[in-house]
Amino acid sequence: MRRTRKDAYNSYSEYSTHKTSRQHRHSRSTEEVFKCRNCRRFIGPLPYGGYHRNHCPFCLYSRHVDTSKGDRLNECGSRMAPIGYFQRSNGEYVLVHRCLGCDFERFNRIAGDDDFDLVLTLPLVAARTSQDVKRQRLQQWLEGSGIIEGD
Repeated sequence: MRRTRKDAYNSYSEYSTHKTSRQHRHSRSTEEVFKCRNCRRFIGPLPYGGYHRNHCPFCLYSRHVDTSKGDRLNECGSRMAPIGYFQRSNGEYVLVHRCLGCDFERFNRIAGDDDFDLVLTLPLVAARTSQDVKRQRLQQWLEGSGIIEGD
């Protein structure tokens, strides 16, 4: 019988003292409970409509903890203030958060239990993508460094 690489891995892992627990990437934070750093309320998992709780449903503040969605690997950890919202072409509302520590900007879909009246009190901003924000930052950096002239 011919042994494949997969068979060799499986036989090795049976005797290995280090077992890799492979979790689904969304399962890490679905049951997470945390205390909001802005309003100090305890926040439970999403009741429906998503995998990650990425902002407080009461004050809409977030925390800069993700490098990629849901990974919780960012070391900044600062609060992210809701600075506005926009509506996508499919009708979905999106919050715009800006990190108070490093000025990073992230877009988060609103959750089903968010205070929608509070969302509507935020300024309406032009719909944009993360590539638009990166392009704008690069433009500002180039203008600030004197490499190119502003308009």
